[in-house]
Amino acid sequence: MSVAAHNLHVMTLVPPPSALADTVLERLTVGYAAAADPAQAERSAAYLKGVAPFLGIPTPERRALSRQVLDSLPRPEETDCVAIALRCWELPEREYQYFAVDYLRRHVGRLSSGFLPVVRHLVSTVPWWDTVDLLAAHLAGGLVAADRALVTEMDAWIEDENLWIARTALLHQLTYKRATDTERLFGYCLRQSGHPDFFIRKAIGWCLREYAKTDPGAVQGFVASARDRLSPLSVREALKNL
Repeated sequence: MSVAAHNLHVMTLVPPPSALADTVLERLTVGYAAAADPAQAERSAAYLKGVAPFLGIPTPERRALSRQVLDSLPRPEETDCVAIALRCWELPEREYQYFAVDYLRRHVGRLSSGFLPVVRHLVSTVPWWDTVDLLAAHLAGGLVAADRALVTEMDAWIEDENLWIARTALLHQLTYKRATDTERLFGYCLRQSGHPDFFIRKAIGWCLREYAKTDPGAVQGFVASARDRLSPLSVREALKNL
């Protein structure tokens, strides 16, 4: 286990020291703040039900600014990724969290299985679908694909009382295609089939619909066998393209 991974098991999730994170955050906060648009910020916050304030930077412009922030900087170590992610999550405006998600996706191959507690922290802190779904499919999913021992963590997450943790477990195989563990996929859907929340029922349908692109017959068979346990929303979403 790497030093960073070991530290994640024993520390409270506070940003570790990182010179790279210092540089990134200094450039990031200056560049993003200069591009803020209060009117757009108000519209963005309203669209996401007020979950967080916004600076009001459209995605194409934000990503262009991000490239400027990262220009000429070295590739990060895992500790740098931890520091950047946690520090971005401490800032109120949502665009900083979007930057962190993009950065982590870009460097997921440099992260060990010990990064999973950070993913859990990010998923459960100021949670909404806009960050959770990307973290689920690309961070949790990427880490589990690289270390199959982490499936036992997903088995625990699917039972979590925090609906965003459970949603992450449902969606972590979203990009796996033929590598999908169908027993877990269908089992997770059944475990949460009675959940009353829209975001869980929608996620059940979504992960089934996505896997149906790979094996439509398996999804049709599962839905037929479990139709009395799945919500109408989950069934509708699962079969939408079939």
